[in-house]
Amino acid sequence: MQTAAFALSPSLSLPKPRRLSTQTLTPRFDPIRVSASSKPRGGLTSSTNDALSASLSRRSWSVSSSDFKLRPWTSVPPVAADPGRNRFEVSATAESAGETAEPKSSLFKTLELGSLFGLWYLFNIYFNIYNKQVLKVFPYPATVTGIQFAVGSVVVLLMWGLNLYKKPKISGGQLAAILPLAIVHTLGNLFTNMSLGKVAVSFTHTIKASEPFFSVILSAMFLGEVPTPWVVASLIPIVGGVGLASVTEASFNWAGFWSAMASNLTNQSRNVLSKKVMVKHEESMDNITLFSIITVMSFFLLTPVAIFMEGVKFTPAALTSAGLGVKQLYIRSLIAALCFHAYQQVSYMILQRVSPVTHSVGNCVKRVVVIVSSVLFFKTPVSPINSLGTGIALAGVFLYSRVKRIKAKPKTA
Repeated sequence: MQTAAFALSPSLSLPKPRRLSTQTLTPRFDPIRVSASSKPRGGLTSSTNDALSASLSRRSWSVSSSDFKLRPWTSVPPVAADPGRNRFEVSATAESAGETAEPKSSLFKTLELGSLFGLWYLFNIYFNIYNKQVLKVFPYPATVTGIQFAVGSVVVLLMWGLNLYKKPKISGGQLAAILPLAIVHTLGNLFTNMSLGKVAVSFTHTIKASEPFFSVILSAMFLGEVPTPWVVASLIPIVGGVGLASVTEASFNWAGFWSAMASNLTNQSRNVLSKKVMVKHEESMDNITLFSIITVMSFFLLTPVAIFMEGVKFTPAALTSAGLGVKQLYIRSLIAALCFHAYQQVSYMILQRVSPVTHSVGNCVKRVVVIVSSVLFFKTPVSPINSLGTGIALAGVFLYSRVKRIKAKPKTA
């Protein structure tokens, strides 16, 4: 052992080699133990030094200190490694790994967000198509809305029961604060289904494009948020476009028009109430949990009202006596209800990942997609003036979502 240490110790002088080559270094030589300050003596030329350095460099990258620790039976006694060198190698490796992982993570997030937007639009399209088909032959919007809340409640309970989403712990004070939100949420969806049962899908969504108008008015009345001149200016094409589309709508009737307007009012009231009432509970409840609780509460709120208003009309006997296909109606109602819950939950998932302005722009694009798809599917007659009015209204909504971020300058004394 002492002889081996004497022969390989880098601190002792080595005899002058007659002819030095890279093969002089045997595999037993551990390059990690050679310090940066050790230099071979003798008449070595610069090319020889370069060859030696290259050989040492190649071998030092192929052998690691971890290999040395895993082989304690080596005949070479351990030498403390250079800490500065180790720090450099670790930091360099971590930096290069971070540079590689960061683009992959960013790409994954982009693909995930794009998939969520695609699902949001797809679920919305299927909900409006199947829901309209159900309401055409089963004109009981309260019962249809109650079924949708019932299916959504089952989905929520399954998520909590299977631990797919954390089951919340709700206090009595939280339930009291959520109750007004559940009431306006129930009314908003009920009025939407009432409108869809009376007029074309495209016309209902054209009217619902005027939601920013109600949002600005209610926020100014109850939250004291004074709109900027840019926001007020963006409301002009929204109101004008909806008015133009309404005048030229072939399926226009006042019941469908006012139901859609009432839906706008209640939906925006829900948004205002959530800002005003739920401030104390924002830290303990996320949007998806809040939506899940509201869905269950809406089912219990609407079911007795639907039975009182419309009776029990969804049993197989009642549907058969009305001359309706039970199986087909049940399947379409189930698909519509699942898509109804799915598109709203995906909407909240998107809202957790992007800013409200980006979500508002996405909602505007979603409305365009739903209008175009419903016109194509149901072959709704649309005049050029009606198309122009719809386009102006949607352009105003897009403009509103962009100028919403412009803050009013504070008044100086």
